[in-house]
Amino acid sequence: MNHLPARFITFISIFFASIIAVQAQQPAFRVVGFFTGKADQAHISFVKEAHEWLYRVAKENNFTYDSTSNWSNLHTGYLQQYQVVLFLDTRPEKEDQRKAFQQYMENGGAWIGFHFAAFALTPSAVPQNWDWYHNQFIGAGQYKSNTWRPTSAVVKVEDRRNPFTRRLPATFTTAPNEWYCWQNDLRENADIKILLSIDPSSFPLGTGPKPHEIWHSGYFPVAWTNKKYRMLYMNMGHNDIDYEGKTNKTLSYTFANEIESRFILNAILHLGVNRSLQTRSAE
Repeated sequence: MNHLPARFITFISIFFASIIAVQAQQPAFRVVGFFTGKADQAHISFVKEAHEWLYRVAKENNFTYDSTSNWSNLHTGYLQQYQVVLFLDTRPEKEDQRKAFQQYMENGGAWIGFHFAAFALTPSAVPQNWDWYHNQFIGAGQYKSNTWRPTSAVVKVEDRRNPFTRRLPATFTTAPNEWYCWQNDLRENADIKILLSIDPSSFPLGTGPKPHEIWHSGYFPVAWTNKKYRMLYMNMGHNDIDYEGKTNKTLSYTFANEIESRFILNAILHLGVNRSLQTRSAE
């Protein structure tokens, strides 16, 4: 039996090593962040910070991050390029954009929404006119009230076995934030899995000056997922700003909080990798 020439074996080894190297350089998945970045300096500050953090952790964790303020990109052809979609500060307003997003999610897409992305209040400039998104998908319904000023809170991890909460402590202190209360009681929705909630040790939460802006008791979810979809909503996303001094200077940064950032990265990696594997298996 003839043996293969040593030069041929070397060539084959180099060839396959090159293929493996190229594959290793390919990003595991792609993420896109939709944003508006025009209203409320706290939200604008958060969006800017989010872009910087996401670009960095994408390089460190082998995925790509793109961003767009053009909500017209919210259509099937554009969305199919991405395994994870983020709404950083707002939501789509046009009917065709909303239909494209719903279809993306119902076909196995993945989403993470921050803070104001779930806001809706009728009457207001952002009315509750998208029932599927607010009542079925996110489940919270309309905005009801909020704390003020932006303050840190101690939050309780409701489910430490969930992939999103991996390596999180039982409780942790967040970055300063404006905390929302919602119309719907998420505990009554069988499709909702609450992951983080305000721990009672946080009370009183908020500093006012209005009495209703300070919470003294109650149950307040701040991060949850819907079991019917690959998604996560989290109330974080409002940096503290020097409102009183009228400088609009950022006084706190969401992603400066290591545990909070770990929670967000856990979610991105879990949603992105699993969606990427799902897509490849279907090809």
